[in-house]
Amino acid sequence: MDIVFTCPNCKQQLEAETSMAGTQIACPSCNTSILIPEADASNVRTHNPMATSAAAKVEHHFSVPVHEGPAEVLIRKSTPTLETTAKEGGRDLRIRCIRRTDCVEVGHDRFDEIVSDFLNKVGETNIVSITPLTYTHLDIGSRQLLTDFGVMIVYKG
Repeated sequence: MDIVFTCPNCKQQLEAETSMAGTQIACPSCNTSILIPEADASNVRTHNPMATSAAAKVEHHFSVPVHEGPAEVLIRKSTPTLETTAKEGGRDLRIRCIRRTDCVEVGHDRFDEIVSDFLNKVGETNIVSITPLTYTHLDIGSRQLLTDFGVMIVYKG
């Protein structure tokens, strides 16, 4: 319990524990010497922090939604990752990288033909993803850095 009293000089409202009754203190606002009064019914405040909190003064009315059937899905599941697909699938996932430089034969570029043949062989239902690649490599003959492209195909096989 606390004793509530007022400074006679600056009218600042102060609080002190009941055990400090009869003690001389300096007012924190004006530095005037004050005698803490004895506790009586008019100046004692019981300390109930919940009663004085802002939460205790707000009244809430919550309601729980009721649904006839299944509730609306608010969070959609993302598509499974390649790792999940690999674990759940009956067949293992495989990866095939086809570089364009490997498809050039005596001046003829057969990249499109080789990629198409491989995709037809695997089958559309078994293809998980096709990712284009761009890379650089050092040509041994000309000693130049060359930029080339290819594809990475992830498939069930």
